[in-house]
Amino acid sequence: MVNPVLKRALETWGEQAQMMMVVEEMSELMKEILKNVNRHKENINQIIEETADVEIMLEQLKENYHIEEKVKDYKAEKIKMIEQRLNEWDKNNKAV
Repeated sequence: MVNPVLKRALETWGEQAQMMMVVEEMSELMKEILKNVNRHKENINQIIEETADVEIMLEQLKENYHIEEKVKDYKAEKIKMIEQRLNEWDKNNKAV
């Protein structure tokens, strides 16, 4: 269930504007990650801030498209797939 404040933001500022904000916030997080990885910049506070912004906007995205449960289910399946890959990796890369 979406936070009531975030639902209100979606209703107040509109679907199109908020979906564009999703993209904007994602790009800002991407930019900070790239600075950290490529330039070795100590910007963990900016990464924290942008991560929070992205999570807030993703909640609005899920509400806008009514996909919260489907995302939850798909995420669970993806995590299972990652676990299978890790198990296979462990099996193939055991020290002899």
